[in-house]
Amino acid sequence: MIDPGAYLIQPGEKVDLADHDPDDKSGFDGDKKEGKKQLPGLVDEIAELQRRLWAESTRSLLVVLQGLDTGGKDGTIRHVFGGVNPQGVHVRGFGEPTKEEASHDFLWRVHQHTPEDGAITVFNRSHYEDVLVARVKELVPPAVSSGRYEHIRAFERLLADEGTTIVKFYLHISKDEQRKRLERRLARPDKRWKFDKGDLDDRRLWDSYIDAYQDAITETSTEHAPWYVVPANRKWYRDLVVAGLLFATLERMDPGYPEPDEDLDGVEVR
Repeated sequence: MIDPGAYLIQPGEKVDLADHDPDDKSGFDGDKKEGKKQLPGLVDEIAELQRRLWAESTRSLLVVLQGLDTGGKDGTIRHVFGGVNPQGVHVRGFGEPTKEEASHDFLWRVHQHTPEDGAITVFNRSHYEDVLVARVKELVPPAVSSGRYEHIRAFERLLADEGTTIVKFYLHISKDEQRKRLERRLARPDKRWKFDKGDLDDRRLWDSYIDAYQDAITETSTEHAPWYVVPANRKWYRDLVVAGLLFATLERMDPGYPEPDEDLDGVEVR
């Protein structure tokens, strides 16, 4: 089992991603074969805890996935949540804001997709795009971008106060690994459709994105909404870490099946 504290960013900790090895697998003693063998069991445990959360229906879980292009957000969702009841799990992606979304405050489009009681919602990209892309591409003035950290902390505090547990994952890959993944997209007919020339423009801004991520994680990792920097060069290990941390989070929440509304003792089905 992955130690939940191994990749946790403590509140107030200044993040330097150069100190986090994207190839690290020190949280697991086994090899790739053993790691892939363990994952289905963890997914089954998550699925059972999700059923209990859905039945209890008084709290919810928000999972935020962030990372640079090819970091593995889609693959993580597929492998970690593939065996969980889709009735109680919702995935929401956030790309470029629509005209309507852009006419509201930056959190408006996000707030309406936060999980209802009993549900798990996974954000594939999130409100953090507004302190990442918006900052790097200078879509807003620096003062506006930096001021959004406070708004994000307050927003997540509100969600936590209303019963939503929040866990945030930065999928950490190296620049060299990103190059290899982009090359594979170009080479494979079944992956080529995912290739966007705009990804190369973003790749040229790698250092600026790393700086933006470091600041965002430093400013917004809190007790009620922690960040985890997940080594993601090894896909199997990335999935194992995320699954292990989600299991640990749900286990701490300890959802339970509710008692029936009425006494069922002696009831017979004929």
